[in-house]
Amino acid sequence: MSSCDRCSQFPLLESKGSLLLYTKNGSLQEKLKSIVEQQVSEEGQVISLDYTSFEQLDYLLDLLAKCLSKGEKEQILGSYMSVGSHTERFPNMVSFDKLYERLTHREFLTIINQGMFTQYMQPIIILDNKQIFGYEFLLRQVSKDYPFFPGELFSFSQRAGLHSSLDSQARISSIQMSSKELKNGVKRFINFVPSSVYDPNHCLKSTFQAVEHFGVDPNDLVFEVVETEKIADIDHLKKIFRTYQEHGMKMALDDLGAGFSTLEVLQELKPDFAKIDRHLIDHCDENKEKQAQIHATVKIANEYGMTLLAEGIERKEEADFCQSLGISLGQGYFFGKPQPKPLELNAIIV
Repeated sequence: MSSCDRCSQFPLLESKGSLLLYTKNGSLQEKLKSIVEQQVSEEGQVISLDYTSFEQLDYLLDLLAKCLSKGEKEQILGSYMSVGSHTERFPNMVSFDKLYERLTHREFLTIINQGMFTQYMQPIIILDNKQIFGYEFLLRQVSKDYPFFPGELFSFSQRAGLHSSLDSQARISSIQMSSKELKNGVKRFINFVPSSVYDPNHCLKSTFQAVEHFGVDPNDLVFEVVETEKIADIDHLKKIFRTYQEHGMKMALDDLGAGFSTLEVLQELKPDFAKIDRHLIDHCDENKEKQAQIHATVKIANEYGMTLLAEGIERKEEADFCQSLGISLGQGYFFGKPQPKPLELNAIIV
């Protein structure tokens, strides 16, 4: 279902293969050859360094990283090819720094390339009647041999230039699991990182194909912007929102109150849902300053007809306070932790 080179699989990394380095700088080519203490082969402006073990590959990478300046690294593109590979001759050339990240964190590379993860679901509750409105889907490990913390995996993917691939796979994985585990009418909140979507019409094609393939009602899907405080290009994000909404899906903003201009962002994007940051919710029933911020957010959301969700509720007092302000939805350990199956109390609220 992949529709973009940035989201597609990349070559399998094995213990025997070739490290491929490309540069237009002739003197830099000579320096590369002088740095490594082995025979090299050349094809045009590409230098090929063979390795017969991961230990040798690590040695080559560390040697190059140590001997090259930052400016020299910026002039190099690189890739790798395993012995017996049937991929194109010089596949997926990326910057030296991204290549170094990929090849020195091989376990993360394998997890992303082979989709070695699953989704856990955390319930989202209607505060007035405590029934289930939906679930947020959260990335979790599937193999004890390849453990990871989601934050570390996403951080690696961005450094390695693999965030589009991981983000796309995670969306499709969530859609697939939701089709198996949830009934129609239950909302499915699925995270995405805006920087992973270069061209909405092209990069989201595989997501829309998955929705159709797995028979999920688009109206049940809520795509949630994460890292909202890092939004740099509102116009680009508006295009992403519009593309999702044209396909009948809902949009949500995460972390309201986490340090950006709430009013400006809400005015520009007009999301269907907005999540109040967990740091504001924490002991909000006891903190007048937090209460004032939440009051202001509720007022803005009401003006724009958005549904608010209080995130990170861990105490009954927090839930009660949010409900008293008219906040519709709540999420947090007080209601349920992320888990591989939906709650048995599977009341559907449309």
